[in-house]
Amino acid sequence: MKRIIAIIAGGDSSEHDVSLRSAQGIYSFLDKDRYDVYIVEITGMNWEAVLQDGTRAKVDINDFSFQVNNQRIRPDYCYITIHGTPGENGLLQGYFDRIRMPYSTSGVLVEALTFNKFTLNQYLKSWGISVSESIMLRKGQQISNKEVIERVGLPCFIKPNAGGSSFGVTKVKKEEDIQPAIELAMQEEGAEVMIEAFMKGTEISCGHYVTKQREVALPITEVVPANEFFDYNAKYNGEVQEITPARIPDEVTDRVHQLNSAIYRILGCNGIIRVDYIISDDNKINMLEINTTPGMTATSFIPQQVHAAGMDMKDVLTEIIENQFSN
Repeated sequence: MKRIIAIIAGGDSSEHDVSLRSAQGIYSFLDKDRYDVYIVEITGMNWEAVLQDGTRAKVDINDFSFQVNNQRIRPDYCYITIHGTPGENGLLQGYFDRIRMPYSTSGVLVEALTFNKFTLNQYLKSWGISVSESIMLRKGQQISNKEVIERVGLPCFIKPNAGGSSFGVTKVKKEEDIQPAIELAMQEEGAEVMIEAFMKGTEISCGHYVTKQREVALPITEVVPANEFFDYNAKYNGEVQEITPARIPDEVTDRVHQLNSAIYRILGCNGIIRVDYIISDDNKINMLEINTTPGMTATSFIPQQVHAAGMDMKDVLTEIIENQFSN
């Protein structure tokens, strides 16, 4: 009997369409000889399974089942590829825990923590991990330009505290641009804004996963954006040079892999994560953020890194899924 896998995509953030592209990538990678695969698109309380003929079936939220040819289907496993709420902040994970449904990501606490960039940075800083200086601003709170400059300096990044794909992110170089950037970030993705010091150096990204059988540190990708920073156009419209493996010393590569492993275990992650860093001129490793549902299109970092490692995405995803069922 084949396992039934549901790829969960969509969500309620500005990354909805990006998530659907990742779902198509995962669908193309999964072993169809081994699994029956459905994409389930979630938008608000409208949950629908996309059937083989392109029609859609309503998902019963009581048990996450749906009807196919008069047969009730309930997946054995859910591969979550929602970028943003509710798939990357713990909400969906809590629901799946309640109905005893295995899933691909980390649990509720880890997802909530990694989704809140400011809180994550403060937590990992307590473990001795280097992060940029930052300020968190909630809706209704005010901060003067003078205080921003004194605490984090210019240039700085102003961005939504919860969100991704660089929506609402501004690299601020001039004092007069601080308040407009705060307003933009507040409008884009919710009620909290993070103001973060700029770190000069080489941006890299590195995937990592752990199963009961082994730990895998993927080759590192160097990110060379054509624009000021790794913005939406760089991520999705090709305005970037992505070099795998990164052009960094072997010693730095080893330290990045060790740090990835430490972060994975400190947080208690599950499935594939991707950690982004800045390597400063003195080869200091500074963490930028952690992606617990990394992009999975054919050109995304994780598939690139898996290919560079001489591995196959089909085998990696099988490994991730079957790890949930192995002793």
